[in-house]
Amino acid sequence: MRVTLLGTGTSQGVPVIACDCEVCKSDDPKDSRLRCSVLIECDSNNYVIDSGPDFRQQMLRHKVKSLSGIIFTHEHKDHVAGLDDVRAFNYQSKKDMDIYCDANVEAKLKVEFGYAFGENTYPGVPKLNIIPISKEPFSLNNGLPVIPIEVLHYKLPVLAFRFGDFTYITDAKTVSEEEKEKIKGTKVLIVNALRKEPHLSHFTLDEALAFIEELKPERAYLTHISHLFGTHSEIEDLLPENVFVAYDGMEIEL
Repeated sequence: MRVTLLGTGTSQGVPVIACDCEVCKSDDPKDSRLRCSVLIECDSNNYVIDSGPDFRQQMLRHKVKSLSGIIFTHEHKDHVAGLDDVRAFNYQSKKDMDIYCDANVEAKLKVEFGYAFGENTYPGVPKLNIIPISKEPFSLNNGLPVIPIEVLHYKLPVLAFRFGDFTYITDAKTVSEEEKEKIKGTKVLIVNALRKEPHLSHFTLDEALAFIEELKPERAYLTHISHLFGTHSEIEDLLPENVFVAYDGMEIEL
């Protein structure tokens, strides 16, 4: 399995529009962050977790020629807004796109992309095959088993996902002891760490590091990073030896 970080930024991305801070003006390409998403390649199948506003750009940048499905963490705009661009994959594959999502996400998609649902859709709309998921384990259409993990984004339930030895968590602030049990034994963990200062709905650096220390993966990577956090190199200097700053385009082999 190969995991590619398609985007590692917050809902605004980095640089932020009209911002002149050190991070937003940085010449280091690792400080340029699209909205959060990952590509999972397994047994000649490609899956994306979340299709945010940068989905089209991410697919073009990484030359993704086929996509077997999209797995959604939650319904916020920075995680669903690019869904319309699955039309290109519909055309290429001549079939509907498998969409793995819970009831909250499905309801939001039917509002945001109402033209893609119902009996009177017109030619050229995205073709979507909704596959309902919940907190129960499920398998992707290639047979890959997935364990959903419920985290809280303030009060909003968000699904994280474990694929064998790999776990991906975004937009988490609180994780129950019951859900932590599903993560234990993970070798590679990707988890959100928004900034150093307290935040209502995201892990801070200290909270993310404490979470990593508790779960003890072999390697951990920080994602969903704000321009308020600092530059890539500045963040790296703050981390233990088994924790790394994720960046757009990073590839992890498992």
